[in-house]
Amino acid sequence: MTRPAFSPYDLGRTTLFALAADPRFQYCLYVPPSVADGARLDLVVAVHGTSRTSFLDFRDGLAEFGRWHGCAILCPLFPVGVLGDGARSGYKYIREGSLRYDAVLLDMVRETADKYRQDWDRFALFGFSGGGQFVHRFALLHPTRLWALSVGSPGSVTLLDPDRDWWVGVRNVAELFGVEFDPAALAAVPVHMAVGDADLETWELVHKPGGPHWMEGANDAGATRPQRLAALRQSFESRGISVRFDLLPGAAHDRFRVLESAKEFLAGALSARRAGGQACSQAPAAADRETA
Repeated sequence: MTRPAFSPYDLGRTTLFALAADPRFQYCLYVPPSVADGARLDLVVAVHGTSRTSFLDFRDGLAEFGRWHGCAILCPLFPVGVLGDGARSGYKYIREGSLRYDAVLLDMVRETADKYRQDWDRFALFGFSGGGQFVHRFALLHPTRLWALSVGSPGSVTLLDPDRDWWVGVRNVAELFGVEFDPAALAAVPVHMAVGDADLETWELVHKPGGPHWMEGANDAGATRPQRLAALRQSFESRGISVRFDLLPGAAHDRFRVLESAKEFLAGALSARRAGGQACSQAPAAADRETA
């Protein structure tokens, strides 16, 4: 097979690319230069929060991990106001009007896999803050696409409650998304959750009647990010899905502290994946971890 020719902008810390299937969306990558010699890579996708600037922080923050672990890093950019209305948070809830952000991400994965001649049918998914909202909801819809999931400091969470509608629960997932929620499939994915124990600001968390994402039960998971993530963890475990939970001492809403926790988890999940065994997300098995 003839090896593809790559420009310098395609390797290492890449330039920003428009998605061919929908140029409203962009992405950048870290791609180990060894791909030009035919190296086979795993894929880690890292999703930004509301500020959007973190998509470059995550690309650069994971570059060394990608180089030494043989992984490409894909960082999507979901701009504010893609429907022309200035909305900031549509991607977090997967659906915005007729737009499906899960499909946008899968198009990015498909496009980059074709370009670099890789098999990225499954990938790891990390997100922080608003990205933490997106990634755990993506996992509810597409668990078989993931080899690991890391959820960092989400502001709102979707509990695995069959008696409440999306986005608070999962009762009408099939009606909205055309897929059935499969807890057994999600239980096969190593899952990590991380949040700072000092991440206690609530100004951005409270849903109010009349707000764009208001619905009954929107605030029931707790008042703060640690409380809401703990509720998500409990909800996962109630459906047989094991979770490694890292409560980070002294950390506020700090994406770099959460990213370091995620990298440790991903390294273990990747090692187990490559060894051909079941990746284990529990270290230790049942207790919360406090990570300095």
